[in-house]
Amino acid sequence: MKVAVIGGTGLIGSQVVEKLNAAGHEAVPYSKSTGVDILSGQGLDEAVAGADVVVNLTNSPTFDEASLAFFRTSTDNLVAAAKKGGVGHVVVLSIVGVDRVPELDYYRAKLLQENILAAGGIPYSIVRATQFMDFMEAVISWTADAHSVRLPATPVQPIASGDVAAAVADVAAGPPLDGIRNIAGPDVFTLDELGRITLSRKGDGRPVVTDPTAGMFAAVEGDVLTDRRARLAPTHYRDWLS
Repeated sequence: MKVAVIGGTGLIGSQVVEKLNAAGHEAVPYSKSTGVDILSGQGLDEAVAGADVVVNLTNSPTFDEASLAFFRTSTDNLVAAAKKGGVGHVVVLSIVGVDRVPELDYYRAKLLQENILAAGGIPYSIVRATQFMDFMEAVISWTADAHSVRLPATPVQPIASGDVAAAVADVAAGPPLDGIRNIAGPDVFTLDELGRITLSRKGDGRPVVTDPTAGMFAAVEGDVLTDRRARLAPTHYRDWLS
């Protein structure tokens, strides 16, 4: 199949392109660097024309309220271009629990993206993943200073980006789900525990202070970011760190 991967030069997108091509498909990466801007629509019609499948892995540059406008406009543009180009399947990557954390602007924005796609009249698939292992250092940096790191005890189920890419590529190569597939890492941690494991492995002696008010994930109550019934990926966090 011919697969247009919008956002195909990023962390997940580049791996999706690699995996699809290795499986014998023709996957082509598109991004701003290749002249395709999903927000303005520049080059989008040309990118998706003739594609059997379009995978959208673009992301908002911010996590605040502005992300709502990004996902509304970009998804409207993508649906319109896909219809015009006769695309038979559109795949997007979302987040496990995205419909259960209305307190977070970014999660509401991702849910809006899902809803626009589902109502767009094109066969579709939504892959919801848990938090990426690759982003743990960034999460730590949000609430860190020279002396300590503050993190809430929010349960998370981290997944490696390579496992996410494999799941997205698998869905893209198959029939449309017209629904959602949840994927997750094999282990559940609290975020503060994950911070301690991460700092210890990196030889960072700063203590992690459990703070229920610290950072973006402080707004998350309960275990909504985990899913033990999801399709579990093989990579364990401690092995990934090694």
